[in-house]
Amino acid sequence: MLTVIVCLLSGATVLQAAPVYKPGTDSSLWYLTMNLNPSDGHIMDYTTGWAYDSFIGTYRDALSRDYLNRVIWNHPVSYIAVVRHQKGEIDAVKVFRFRDSARSLLSRFRAMSPGREIATEGGPLQESVSDTAQHMSDDPVFSVGGDLAFNWGYGNNGVRIVLTGGHLSGQNDNTHGLGNHFACNPLTGNTTHKEWAHEISNIQDSGTKPTVVQGTDHGSGNKYISGPVYGNYAIYVSENANSFLGPGDKLDLEIEVEPKLRFF
Repeated sequence: MLTVIVCLLSGATVLQAAPVYKPGTDSSLWYLTMNLNPSDGHIMDYTTGWAYDSFIGTYRDALSRDYLNRVIWNHPVSYIAVVRHQKGEIDAVKVFRFRDSARSLLSRFRAMSPGREIATEGGPLQESVSDTAQHMSDDPVFSVGGDLAFNWGYGNNGVRIVLTGGHLSGQNDNTHGLGNHFACNPLTGNTTHKEWAHEISNIQDSGTKPTVVQGTDHGSGNKYISGPVYGNYAIYVSENANSFLGPGDKLDLEIEVEPKLRFF
């Protein structure tokens, strides 16, 4: 179901369709629930946004700036797609099936104590990468295998989304992913040290070297080096759609596909 939002841009009236999530009605729809732009001036680190019940960003800029749709974030879902894109054009995508389809993303990211939840099972249902995609060798999502793990806390560090095929740290700074912090309480999501926040970190050895992060969305800690932006990272969720679009396709707030797999 869609609702129409009327907004004024440069004196013109624009009709914009915004998704309204209605569980059980659309078996082949993906909904955009989050977008991360690591260089938009807003730091979506471990302590910001993920466990909040609040809207971040706007529909208009949903695929170009940090964005979180609290309506979709609150609903139980069965499938998740992590999509790297360039201005809304797909670069790479991975699709996973949740182990437990009765929970929302909000409930998952609030489950920080003890955290370290292996959220999906069976590995990617779909993994598609463009032949022209760059920076794939150390991408935090597409250079490593395995399933998605949420709320990976280690010492006073935390990462919101990592892959189990990467380095899952116990004590050092070598776990990297989406939504990172090097000086927080990962069991509560709180911190008094914003200088150690960083949004997207590449796969690397941070034990003895500075940490290269994508873009400028990081704190002032002297351990960080601003690196190139590999793309925006969008998160889509669905009840029943277990396949996604492919490289070169254009993203939207809502995407309709034909499910390719039948599990029962």
